[in-house]
Amino acid sequence: MNLIRYSYPHYRLASSALTRSPWAGLEGEISRLFENAFSDYSAAVPPTRFPVDLYEDKANTYVRAELPGVNRDDINVEVTDGALTIAATRKVPAGHGEGEQSIAINRVLSLGEDVQSDKVAAAYENGVLTVTLPKREQAQPKKIAVAVK
Repeated sequence: MNLIRYSYPHYRLASSALTRSPWAGLEGEISRLFENAFSDYSAAVPPTRFPVDLYEDKANTYVRAELPGVNRDDINVEVTDGALTIAATRKVPAGHGEGEQSIAINRVLSLGEDVQSDKVAAAYENGVLTVTLPKREQAQPKKIAVAVK
């Protein structure tokens, strides 16, 4: 629940009388509304993490990670002890003409027991890393025919 702070409208002195302008404080109110609306989104993902999407089909589980501006050589994908680790290094301008600064970003996702860790594949295209996690044979759904008597 967000609490909205109300601020009283500003008054102007015009010809020695106290009059209220209908537009006074409008810019401040609009700025406050935008700050409140977007404050939740700015803190949603820390700068050292990146968003991932998980989805699956009958044979595979997929992890899609958004890594714009990261070179393919700066991405490391590992599967160890039932966990998928995606680590990358993003280079950003340091500012004031000081060159580049490297920021390490990573995500660790827990894997189920139904993943064949020796057959994991990863592809990186247009800033999106897609990791394919094949399911074990016994974990895949099987269609069973129902006999009618």
